[in-house]
Amino acid sequence: MDWQGQKLAEQLMQIMLLVFAVVGFLTGYVMGSFQVMMLVYAGGVVLTTLITVPNWPYFNRHPLKWLDPIEAEKHPKPQKQQPVSFKKKGSKAK
Repeated sequence: MDWQGQKLAEQLMQIMLLVFAVVGFLTGYVMGSFQVMMLVYAGGVVLTTLITVPNWPYFNRHPLKWLDPIEAEKHPKPQKQQPVSFKKKGSKAK
């Protein structure tokens, strides 16, 4: 799953869970049944999981282009530089 696919999956999950929570609450309120409310919400959670967790093709529309290993050897990693220390000019008191 690419970065945009992860963002899409996260947004879908949040929207779907919120919608199913509202629908479940309203259904349970109208029917006067806590059990019905929980069943509608649980069904929504299962459906949301089936849509957002697997690596579906529409989550891979923007694949990353990795650098070829041979090309990577041509460009070595930059080395750490030694920290530069600045010495204060001290005045000696006599």
